[in-house]
Amino acid sequence: MELELAGDELRSVLNRLRRAQGQISGVIRMIEEGRDCEDVVTQLAAASRALDRAGFAIIATGLQQCIVDAESGAGGGKDQDQMRARLEKLFLSLA
Repeated sequence: MELELAGDELRSVLNRLRRAQGQISGVIRMIEEGRDCEDVVTQLAAASRALDRAGFAIIATGLQQCIVDAESGAGGGKDQDQMRARLEKLFLSLA
């Protein structure tokens, strides 16, 4: 399954990933500075949510592409079953 992200989708995913990158850098800095454990965990949870949202956005785009392909008659039968299994596995990997 190849994923094609259009302009707005790509920007959204990249923004989420950059946000997570900044938050992870902040967590590292906080640990190096000996900051409060609760603050570190809160920031780490925010980074984790940002990564999850980016992953779900990517999977949602994949689902959308599968629906469009199915409606246009591309693929079918065994290919659709394989795609469904792969997408399910991707969803579960983020759970």
